[in-house]
Amino acid sequence: MYDIFTCPEDQSGRADKLLAENYPDFSRGFIKQCIEEGKVVRLDGSLLEPKKKLLPGDQLRVCLVRPKAIEFQPYNHPLSVLFEDDHVLVINKETGMVVHPGEGTDNHTLVHALLHHCPKNLSPVGAPLRPGIVHRLDKDTSGIMVVAKSETAHHSLVEQFAKRQTEKLYQAIVSGSLSSEGEFNQPIGRHPTVRVKMAVSDKGKPALTKWKLVQKGSGSFSHVKCQILTGRTHQIRVHFSANGHPLVGDQTYGFKLKGEAPVLSPRVMLHAWKLSFMHPFREERVSFEAPLPDDFTTCLKHLFLNDRAQAG
Repeated sequence: MYDIFTCPEDQSGRADKLLAENYPDFSRGFIKQCIEEGKVVRLDGSLLEPKKKLLPGDQLRVCLVRPKAIEFQPYNHPLSVLFEDDHVLVINKETGMVVHPGEGTDNHTLVHALLHHCPKNLSPVGAPLRPGIVHRLDKDTSGIMVVAKSETAHHSLVEQFAKRQTEKLYQAIVSGSLSSEGEFNQPIGRHPTVRVKMAVSDKGKPALTKWKLVQKGSGSFSHVKCQILTGRTHQIRVHFSANGHPLVGDQTYGFKLKGEAPVLSPRVMLHAWKLSFMHPFREERVSFEAPLPDDFTTCLKHLFLNDRAQAG
């Protein structure tokens, strides 16, 4: 199904902006995507780009069809909701949950749970595999995630992540002794031989991780807060491993099983702790914090021989 759109006599301007004004049910970002995919074309066959100016009388063939969001069986699973309104959902993801369906996953991913939690109010962008998903956490990583419930919110959040306008803070337990603070800035790319892994590489993309020491153990472990200013896959895990401090429990990136650590760290000790971003509709910056999970605090208590389970 498509429409024939004729630019009104009293209107002119960028194609994506003008179409968004005339098709209010669709976001400008979605319309821009449709133009780039050839779903919106000029009837005269001339080139159309999102930024190209339309003049009164110009005619377009417009096909604006959202992908279906619900193609999977919803999973009735309780989510730890930190905040929710009509546009965004902020959750504390549990460890062990895969974010979206893919090869080898079952029907118990976060996407399946989201389809149950908000079946009629979830951004269709990224459907059918990733409706509402604007960023992700590894399966083992616990902590804070924001999900888009509306299409406009989705495009706003994706843009903020891409332009590094969000602030992401993590907590991690790493091997070895670290000083009070520092940063790692080696570029990160795909591992040259193991394609499921990432690695520090001169051919990789820029990556910057800043960290501060929270507490130091007897020399075997350090508890740190981390801020990532780029969003490379496995960034924190790769940076600390490449600098001789693999995360506790992270056997993929070099953590060695020894002492009591295997018993206390059944997964990678990494928690997405805080996240702040500009609310897509309220035009104000919002910040959220996900409490440390029980397995993380238990690991802290045993490895550091104290009862300080929360960072100051």
